[in-house]
Order: sequence, then structure tokens, then C-alpha cells
Amino acid sequence: MTTALTTDRLRQRFAKWDVDGSGTLERADFEREAERVAGAFGAQPKSKEATALRDAFRNLFDFHAREAGVPPNGSVSEDQFIRINEKLMFSEGEASFNRVLRPVMQAIVGLCDRNDDGMINREEFVAYLQGVGVDQSAAQDAFRQIDTDNSGELTVDELLAAVRNFHYGKLDVPLLG
Repeated sequence: MTTALTTDRLRQRFAKWDVDGSGTLERADFEREAERVAGAFGAQPKSKEATALRDAFRNLFDFHAREAGVPPNGSVSEDQFIRINEKLMFSEGEASFNRVLRPVMQAIVGLCDRNDDGMINREEFVAYLQGVGVDQSAAQDAFRQIDTDNSGELTVDELLAAVRNFHYGKLDVPLLG
């Protein structure tokens, strides 16, 4: 079961990650997106945090390439991207979604986690979202919605749930840049 909203949000994600505007996604698009996100948060390109994010995005592209049946130096069309992600979200379930996206979310936590506690507090989260273009008010509101246990900190699992909720139309803030 897919929804028009999910498909629309996947199209938006595709367009955002199609950094070169070619109409397809290549590994370089995912690398540039990781660099953009890391740079927006002030990470130096060769820092361990930026490297971890770049590696996580490369692996995410590799997943899409395998699923699309193209080599790692190939490209994924918008239709393939949507089909792969709808399958991941609606057919394969939460465990598969988490397996694929967890490395990206862990790298984002590593990028944002200034106090090295393995979670993102409100200040870190707002700074991250502002770095990827979300205004402060929307970032504050998103934090309240995502912090489901009201601990004042976001875990990787809460962030994964938030990414799923975005694609299902239950949250309006895109967390992946």
C-alpha cells in the first residue's frame, strides 16, 4: 500500500539528492549531499564525522544501485528510486527500513552530537536542522514531535521513526537534508 503523499515526498527527496540535476542519482550525488550536510553543520570535509556521513550516504547509494540492478558506477532513475523506497517502506517493513537508514542516522547523530553522549539534544537538533535549511521555529516544533519519550534528547531510533513518519505524512520536517 502506497500513498500519493509518500510518492510525492520520495520525489522531493530524489530532486534534493539529484545534486547535478541530471534526472538520475549517481554515487557522486549522494557524496555531494553528505558534503553539503556536513558543511552546513560546520564539519571539515576530512573530519571523522564528515567521513562517516559520506560513507553512510555512499552505502545508501550502493543499496539503491543493487536494488535497481545497476553497478555502483551506474545511475538510478526517479522511478527506480520511488519503487525501491516504496518497497522498503510498505513491503519489507520497519526492520528493513531501519537497517538501510540506520547508518545515515548514526552518522548524522555523530555529526550533531557536540557533547558526545550518543544522542542529539534540542540545541544540537535545532542547529542541525537550521544547517540544512529548516527555520528555528519548525526545528523546535519537530524536536517536540520527535522526542516521544520526552527525555530532552533524540536517539537514533527516534530519528529513524521520524524519517518514516515524514514519508508517511505524519511529520512535515525532512530530516535527511
